Amino acid sequence: MLSFIAVVFLLAGLVKGMIGLGLPAVSMGLLTMMISPFQAASLLIVPSMVTNIWQLCAEGQVLRVLQRFWSLLLGIIIGSIWSIFPRLGQSDFNSEVLLGGMLLLYGLYGLAAKQIPNLSRYAAVLSPLMGYLGGALTVATGVVVIPVVPYLQSLHLQRDDLVQSLGMAFTVSTACLAIFLQQNPVDHLPIDYVWSVMALVPALLGMWLGTRIRYRIAEQKFRKVFFLGLMMLGGYMLFSH
Repeated sequence: MLSFIAVVFLLAGLVKGMIGLGLPAVSMGLLTMMISPFQAASLLIVPSMVTNIWQLCAEGQVLRVLQRFWSLLLGIIIGSIWSIFPRLGQSDFNSEVLLGGMLLLYGLYGLAAKQIPNLSRYAAVLSPLMGYLGGALTVATGVVVIPVVPYLQSLHLQRDDLVQSLGMAFTVSTACLAIFLQQNPVDHLPIDYVWSVMALVPALLGMWLGTRIRYRIAEQKFRKVFFLGLMMLGGYMLFSH
C-alpha cells in the first residue's frame, strides 16, 4: 500500500509540475480504487497544502490576488460549511460516482478549454457563486475542480496570474477540506497526518520532475493526453459503481 501511495503521488506531482494543476484530481481518482474517499482525501491534505502554498507565493504580490478574488474565497468557505451536496463519508452517498463525473467533466473541459468565452465582465456576480459550488463539491468529492478551474480560466488572466489564482483557490479549498475531515471523521478514523506527510515527499519529487519535463515537450500535446486520461479514469469510476 505504501508503494502504491508513493507512485500515485509521484504521478500526481509530476502532472502538477507540468501543467500547474491536477494533483488532487489524479491522486483522488487513483487512490479511491484502493481505499475509501475519506482516507484518500486525508492523504491529500499535506501534499496539496504545501504545493498549493508554493504555487500561490511563487509569484509574489499575494495580497493583490486576495483583494481581487476575496468573494471567490468567501464562497468556497461558505460552500464547504453549508454544502448542497452529500458529503464525503455519508453512507447513503456514493462519492466515487460524483468524483468520476467530475473527472469526466474536467477532461472534457480541458480538451475544449480554448473555446471558453471571456466572462470577466460578470466576475462580480460569478465569483461568489462559483466559489460556493467549488467549496460544496470539495467536501463532497475531496477535489476542487468544477467549476472553479474553468471559471478562473474563463477570466482570460495572464499565465502567471492564472497559476497564482489557482494556487490561492486550491489553498483555501484544501484548508476547508482539512477542517471538514477533522470535524467529521468516518468510522472514528482521524486524519493520519503521518501518512500525509510521507506522501509529500513523492509529490514534491514529482513536481520537480514535472517542472523539468515541462520545458522539453509541447504543453498542448501533453495536455491532450492528460485530459483524455482523466476522461477515461472518470468514466471508469462513473460506470463501474
